[in-house]
This record gives sequence, C-alpha cells and structure tokens, in this order.
Amino acid sequence: MTLTQSAHAAILDAAALAALHEACGLLLGTGSHIAAAIPTANVHPDPARHFEIDPAALIAAHKAAREGGPKLIGYFHSHPNGLARPSATDAASASGDGRIWAIAAAGAVTLWRDGASGFEALSYQVKEG
Repeated sequence: MTLTQSAHAAILDAAALAALHEACGLLLGTGSHIAAAIPTANVHPDPARHFEIDPAALIAAHKAAREGGPKLIGYFHSHPNGLARPSATDAASASGDGRIWAIAAAGAVTLWRDGASGFEALSYQVKEG
C-alpha cells in the first residue's frame, strides 16, 4: 500500500485534534493507493471509546465516487489508548468487505485490510503527491 504524505498527515492531525476522543474519517483512492484522508464527525454517543462516521459524509463520498470522483477504499479512526491495532470493538464492527482501515495512535498510523477472516496487517509507504 501507498498513501500520500497529505493523507498520512490528515490522519495524524485528526487524531491529535480529537485528543481523548476517537477521530474518524474516510480514505479515498484507488486499489492499493490512498490519495486522501477526509476527517468526518464522530457521531457515536460515546466518542471516547467508539467511532461512527457521519452517515451524511459517507453518503456524499459514495455519491461523489458514482459521479467520477475518487473511490471510497476505506476508513480511519484513532485510538486514544495508544494502541494502533484493531480492538475487539473494531473486530465486532467490521464487515469483512476488504476495505482498508487506518488506525492512528501514539503518533503512528497502521493499515489493516478488513477481510472475511478478520483484519490483516498491511505494510505501506508514504509517497509525495
């Protein structure tokens, strides 16, 4: 996987701004390249322990993709507890649809594929552009 420097920075910035709450957002791109990370509102009633991407932002991203815009290839969120790996809550919420999940914690970003048999860790490179 590759992701742009701006996408990587957007994920870390969103996590820092959310502080003790979980940040969340959308990953846009193609195939194995994340071109953009778009922060969204976390509308979960308990944002300190869970995330729920604003449904309006999710619908808008799908609509934009249908109209020729970048594809929604995954999601990101942060873990204020400092563990940049999927939690039991993440595993319970995952759909096994093959999308990419980025998790930010303690200044680091990890990538995971949400596969049919659970999360698979992915390596990545940050690229300019």
